Amino acid sequence: MKTRIRAIALTLAAGLALTACGGNDTPSGSSDVTLNIVGFAVPEAANKAIAAEWNKTDAGKGVKFKTSYGASGDQSRAVVNGLKADYVHFSVSSDVTRLVDAGLVDAGWNAGPTKGIVSSSVVVFAVRKGNPKGIRSWDDLIKPGIGIVTPNPASSGAARWNALAAWGHISANGGTEAQASDYLTKLFANVVSLPGSGREATTSFLGGTGDVLLAYENEAILAVQNGQELEWVYPDTTILIENPGAILKDANPKAKEWIDFVLSRDGQRQFALKGFRPIIDGVDTTGIKGVPDAANPFPKPAKLLTVATDFESWSALSKKYFDEKDGLIVKIIAASGKAK
Repeated sequence: MKTRIRAIALTLAAGLALTACGGNDTPSGSSDVTLNIVGFAVPEAANKAIAAEWNKTDAGKGVKFKTSYGASGDQSRAVVNGLKADYVHFSVSSDVTRLVDAGLVDAGWNAGPTKGIVSSSVVVFAVRKGNPKGIRSWDDLIKPGIGIVTPNPASSGAARWNALAAWGHISANGGTEAQASDYLTKLFANVVSLPGSGREATTSFLGGTGDVLLAYENEAILAVQNGQELEWVYPDTTILIENPGAILKDANPKAKEWIDFVLSRDGQRQFALKGFRPIIDGVDTTGIKGVPDAANPFPKPAKLLTVATDFESWSALSKKYFDEKDGLIVKIIAASGKAK
C-alpha cells in the first residue's frame, strides 16, 4: 500500500511539473498554444491563409487557432462583454478604441509604423455580369430603379466605409454638407437590402438581390475567385479602407509573433492573394486570381480619400456621422426606414 501511495504521489508531482511549464512560458513552436482571433467577417479567408503560412515557420509551428467572425461592431462589443480574444482584426479603428476604453487593449496599440493598420482595400461598385444597368458613377446609384445592397452602419464597419465614400465624393469635390446629406438621402432611398455585415451583404447580392453592391474591392475579387460571376467598377472618387489589428493586454505572448508575421511581406502576400491591398512596400502582387488585369491587380483610383486627410479622425467622424442619436448618416438611414 505504501509503495502504491508513493507511486501516485510521484505521478501527481510529475503532472504539476508539466503544468508549471505551460501557460505564458510555453516554448516557441509548442503545439499547446491556441490563439483566439476575433474579427470582422470579410478577412476570414485571408487570415486562414496567413495562419497556414505561419504554421510553416519555426515561430508558428504547431500553433492552433480558435476564431470568431461577424460584423465588426458586434464583434468588438462581444469582446468587451467577455468573448476571449488574443488578437482582434476589425473593420474600423473605433472598434479597437472601444477595447482601449474597456481596458482590454493598450492605448499605444496604433503607435507602430503602420499605425495599427493590418489590411487595406477600397470601396467599389460590384455589378452583375456585363453591368446591365450601366452603373459607372456615384450619380448612377441614385437613378430611379437602381437597387442597392450595402450593410448596416449600426453593426458593420464595411457599411461605414461605404457611407463615408458616398459622403466624400460630394464633400471632397467642392460640395456642401447639405448637398452631401441630400445625396445620402437619395442613395438610401434606393437601398433594397441592409444586412448586418459586409459578408452578409455580399451573400445577399450574390443571391440575386439588387443591381449593385457597395463593397470592399477584396470582397469582389474573392467572390470571383470562388466562381461567382460579377464585375466591379472603380468610381472616380473612392476611399482607402484601413482595417486595424491589435493584441489584447492579456494575450498569449505568441500573439506578438503572429501580428509580426501578419505585417511581414509573407503575411501581406497572403492578404494580396485574397484581394487586399498590401500596406507595406515590396510585397509580391503577381499571380492574383480573379482580377481584371493580373499585371495591375490594384489600379490607382482617380481620387482616393483617406480618413486622416478628408475626415479628420475616426474619433471625430464617429461622433459626427455615426453617433447613435445625433449622427448625420445615422439620421439619414433612420429617416429612410430601411434600418431594422
